[in-house]
Amino acid sequence: MFIIKYIFFDTETTGLNCRFCRIIELAMLTVVDGKVVDEYDKFVNVGRPLDSKITRLTGITDQDLLEKGVGEEEIANDLKEKLTEKTVMVAHNAQFDLSFIYYLLKRHFPAEADEIVRNVDWIDTVTVLKDRKNYPHKLIDAVEYYNIEKVNFHRSIDDTRALYYVALAMKNERDDLAEYKNIFGYNPKYRDERGEFPFIKYRPQPYHNCGLVDAERILPRRGLNQRIR
Repeated sequence: MFIIKYIFFDTETTGLNCRFCRIIELAMLTVVDGKVVDEYDKFVNVGRPLDSKITRLTGITDQDLLEKGVGEEEIANDLKEKLTEKTVMVAHNAQFDLSFIYYLLKRHFPAEADEIVRNVDWIDTVTVLKDRKNYPHKLIDAVEYYNIEKVNFHRSIDDTRALYYVALAMKNERDDLAEYKNIFGYNPKYRDERGEFPFIKYRPQPYHNCGLVDAERILPRRGLNQRIR
């Protein structure tokens, strides 16, 4: 019997381009059998000064990375150790964080990176939220929708804790999160197939204003061309 491990995770980065920018903070909250068994939070010394916009957004400084940061290779090794079979990785806007994790792994384990990310499952809570609530769908909005205690957003460990409580609230609202494994919704106006992963099913998911979608109409159960009515 396999025990399913959930890892709620979040990254802070030097920018938006996963090929050229770097992770500067990675947080992971590991949950096994409904219990939090590990909290992980590390700064990454990327060897370059941060843009002032990133510091204003995250509160992370060059000094933080110099004094507290570890090398990227250590983060890559930690990810390789944690991303094992029967693990479910959960993030808000998971495509973004998955992409940064993939390219980090690719730099240090070029022959293994594809297999590492392919052998675990991925849940995007933005996709889930779009089937539950009206626009907007940021993590801060989910926290408000589900009356979660507010946190210091844009710091990975705080975002990760908030995400965990949002997921619990979603589960209590309707227990169908497992159906969203490896299914990411996207805005039909802005799809860019160049950054997509072959093990993820990408489905068009426009905004709607009908709140909680009927259980039979959630994105994993809808045909690719069906619309919410």
